[in-house]
Amino acid sequence: MASDIVPIQLSLTAGDLVTLWAPRWREDGEEWEAFLGDDDALFAFPEVAQLAAFVRTVDEHDLVDHPAWSVVPDLTVPELTPEDTQRYDIVGVPELVAEDPDTWTVGELSEITEMIRSIADVCELDAVTDVLGAAPAFGLLRQGTLPFAGREGQRLWTQMVETIAERWDEVIDALDDIVTTPEVDAAALAAAEKEIVVVEDTDEPTVTEADEDGVAGDGAADDREPTFWEEVGIDPVRISTRDGDHFTLRCYIDDNATFLGSEGRIDVFRSERALARWLGEDGAAGHDLTAASTWPDIVERAGVGDLEVQVDDLNAYILTGLSDDLADGPTAVDPAQLELAAELLIDVGDWAGDDEASRALAESQALGWLVSFITKPDPTRLAPSPPFDAESARFRELVEDVTNRFRTH
Repeated sequence: MASDIVPIQLSLTAGDLVTLWAPRWREDGEEWEAFLGDDDALFAFPEVAQLAAFVRTVDEHDLVDHPAWSVVPDLTVPELTPEDTQRYDIVGVPELVAEDPDTWTVGELSEITEMIRSIADVCELDAVTDVLGAAPAFGLLRQGTLPFAGREGQRLWTQMVETIAERWDEVIDALDDIVTTPEVDAAALAAAEKEIVVVEDTDEPTVTEADEDGVAGDGAADDREPTFWEEVGIDPVRISTRDGDHFTLRCYIDDNATFLGSEGRIDVFRSERALARWLGEDGAAGHDLTAASTWPDIVERAGVGDLEVQVDDLNAYILTGLSDDLADGPTAVDPAQLELAAELLIDVGDWAGDDEASRALAESQALGWLVSFITKPDPTRLAPSPPFDAESARFRELVEDVTNRFRTH
């Protein structure tokens, strides 16, 4: 995808609709934000193929003057498909707030309301702005669950829930009124639909030995013999922080990252030998990795002192210095190091049931936008504007969240 034009899904009365969003960008000293549409409507489509057909054949809309638009008509249907983090269930908000204000509920509601604010600002929907201004809690969602703790926090949450119960139809009606689905060229639509068929026919999964046992690993792609760790599908990991190197294990079970540890705490060791020794003794049980079907193979080898821990370069994460480099701007950051670090932060958060990292690193957020610009270079993309102090501080917080989970042995 053109990195600064993002496909999104909006769930409204008409169902799940896809469109394009250009987050804030700076041009000629001014900040802009836009959606696929014109002065009177926001264009959205029930199917991604329809969106693809439209952008390939129509050049009269608000995004055509965006600096990266020239890339969009050449994108494939999969590239125009919204990622899970860019799907906003607007009609489902009343049901969402019926849950307690936990991390997941507050995080999802925050993302939905931020997107609604953007639409309201761009399309001048005063009715929507009025509803979002009717309860102070709407403006506190980005701070997480903290504002909703205690008696005062419960009062704020209840006030917002009551506002949604009474007035959310006003938000939905205003959005329904501006959304329209233009007709698309029949030939272009047929061509886009064929792309979907081709993808479905050729998208066959590749299964490694470890995958067959329910553990996703690094299957060997060449003729060399796989290592022991590749065979069991569990990776030794090195995490370098300002306190030095820390060693642990991680695997993917049903595509979900799982670390050596429990209850959100990662068991880490200051050397590979210390890790191997612990696995043969106290570490044989009592943590999340025991769910891996190949775990007994590791315990067996460690128990006889025949387990050698070796970290592959792709599983070595250097967290030191990145926040300072981010403050200095994109050219000061090592893209490969940053990409690996972001992967680790998200993996740890997903495993621990904490979506703080995945939300902060989403492209709709300032930090995520900067990280994406650095790790996914695109010559058509506008460079983010300094200063980057806020993004640097946010990244430092995410790193601290990870290191605070260390249980050092």
